[in-house]
Amino acid sequence: MSRLLDSLPVWARGLRARLVFAFLAIAALGAAAAAGASYVSARTTVLKYAQDQVMDSAKNAVNQLAPEISFPPTQATLDQIASRLPGGTSIVTYRSMTSRPLGYRVQDIPAELRAAVRDRGVLMFQRGQSPGGGSSTVLFVGMPVMTKKAGEEPTPSGMEIYLFRDLAGPAQQISALANSAWQTSLLALPLAALLALLAARGVLRPVRELRGATRRLAGGDLGARLEVKGSDELADLAHTFNDTAAALDRTVTGLQRMEADARRFVADVSHELRTPLAAMTAVTDVLDEESANLPEDAQIAARLVGQETRKLARLVEDLIEISRFDAGAARLVLTEVDVAEAVRNTLRARGWIDAVRTELPEGVLTRLDARRLDVIVANLVGNALRHGQPPVVATLTASPQWIEFSVTDHGPGLPEAVLPQVFARFYKADSARSRSEGSGLGLAIAWENAQLHYGTIEAANAPHGGARFTLRLPRLARGIEAQAFEEGGPW
Repeated sequence: MSRLLDSLPVWARGLRARLVFAFLAIAALGAAAAAGASYVSARTTVLKYAQDQVMDSAKNAVNQLAPEISFPPTQATLDQIASRLPGGTSIVTYRSMTSRPLGYRVQDIPAELRAAVRDRGVLMFQRGQSPGGGSSTVLFVGMPVMTKKAGEEPTPSGMEIYLFRDLAGPAQQISALANSAWQTSLLALPLAALLALLAARGVLRPVRELRGATRRLAGGDLGARLEVKGSDELADLAHTFNDTAAALDRTVTGLQRMEADARRFVADVSHELRTPLAAMTAVTDVLDEESANLPEDAQIAARLVGQETRKLARLVEDLIEISRFDAGAARLVLTEVDVAEAVRNTLRARGWIDAVRTELPEGVLTRLDARRLDVIVANLVGNALRHGQPPVVATLTASPQWIEFSVTDHGPGLPEAVLPQVFARFYKADSARSRSEGSGLGLAIAWENAQLHYGTIEAANAPHGGARFTLRLPRLARGIEAQAFEEGGPW
């Protein structure tokens, strides 16, 4: 059944089309049954009326002629009786004698009819095709001529009378009645289709409303509800949908409140940690400078404290930055930027200028947030230097609409299972890297900054090995500027 539905056109698979087809099929079957029953009833009535007329006429004629017949009859008597019977197509037999044929011959009489008349001694009839291969229907009527002596029961005289009546007229009436019945049935089909459409519309209206409410709910409108009408199965379905939507609303609202509380807590803690960490960082810088004058164990402890303090300070700064994105507080400060020069400044500031092979064409100017571009480049290049293998190659290409900046290392690359998760917060592909210098937020912050520019970052493996991260930013900043204007940006 499912294969049959799949083979139908799309418009025919819908519930409306299936309901209309079902209504039409039921209407067609009902009309066909009514037409057939009408045909059978009319046919029986017409044929019975015609047969009764013929047999009554034959009986009356024989009753009128019987007193005039003398036995044994002669050939002339048989011919005379045959000529006086109504219809002019009769045959009279008496033992081996037969009246002169008047249209039909004695061989045309069905043998079973003759046997039944002879054996039963009563009036019999039979319908059949016209003798000689004709297509019209003929009624054969046979009856014995009875004789009666005083005080005795009537007995067959041996004389039999057969009459032939063409039923072409009644057949035409039956055919006309059948045609009329079928035409009436066909005329009822358009009306049935109209009624089916109206019925399907009424039945499917709640379904359409349910579909619309479900789409609004799926689109994030947790207040989507259905108006409950009546008390049928569809009303129960509407009640169920409303209860489900209300439960989902409560659950999502609770989760959103918990998520907001968690983000606010992280942001508050990060801000509270920022000031003491700044002091701790200053102290560890002093310890680093004076470590040469300390005993060896104290030098190791001072370096360890400094390293961990810097990691903690970076983690706090990254958490604060992520909190700005989550709160929707991150804003762009657009300026005209020479992208190649901005990339070189990032590499130079972090001491990576000799560790990275660059292919940076000059003259690529566009409006960007230079600070956020620096964050993106630093995270991509730093990630390649820490986790890939040299040489690390930074490449810049530009088109009239876009700029692409890619960083490729020559390490083992990224497993396929890691690629979808590589920009997730605190995600680390290798558990052995859990104590690396990174906070686990660098790529997530880079991705958020790219999104803020209406751009993307894609992670993949280079054709010849190694991981490749590609930043793609729109060069025409009309969309960015329009959004920033609506949000009250600083430019």
